[in-house]
Amino acid sequence: KSTLVNLLLRNDDVNQGQIIINDSLIQNLDLNAYRQKIGLVPQSASLFTGTLRDNLLMGKKDISDQDLWQALEIAQAKDFVAQNDQGLDMPVRQGGKNFSGGQKQRLTIARALVGQPQVLILDDSSSALVFATESKLRQALSKLNTTIIMISQRVSSVQQADQILVMNNGRSAGVGSHDDLLANSDIYQAIVASQMQEEKED
Repeated sequence: KSTLVNLLLRNDDVNQGQIIINDSLIQNLDLNAYRQKIGLVPQSASLFTGTLRDNLLMGKKDISDQDLWQALEIAQAKDFVAQNDQGLDMPVRQGGKNFSGGQKQRLTIARALVGQPQVLILDDSSSALVFATESKLRQALSKLNTTIIMISQRVSSVQQADQILVMNNGRSAGVGSHDDLLANSDIYQAIVASQMQEEKED
């Protein structure tokens, strides 16, 4: 999965096959312009020392407070930010130590949404969220006019996706909808059964 993200961001280039974006080879696209259209939420949520506003903007210009609050709302972070008297100007300690793991993940998702990306890549970035919060997040994201690439080990996170790519040892082990894969992919069936058993045990 990390290789796929790096290929999509053109941190690496393919040595076999092709990646085509809107009928153009990815190598033929202007790299800076292309990357500006992508919002990436990495697996490890990171915040830097400063204010919440600084962390959300990350140097972006012409972003209103309304835009910031909208991004926080979609990322399911608005409530806990609004509860703080300083709001967007609340301090962020080194590494975001004054936030829980789930709060940091939601804030990094909000940061990626601030620029209204055409493509949003979520790299296992909701693993610290409880099921109810993640469900609300998915519902909010589904209303955006944005292509979302969600990388996750949770079936519940991806089962509503238009297309699911199952990876096994770095190779494709099935492509299709949740229902298609349940009918045709032994590996996907095994993953679903395993996670259902884990949920029962919990």
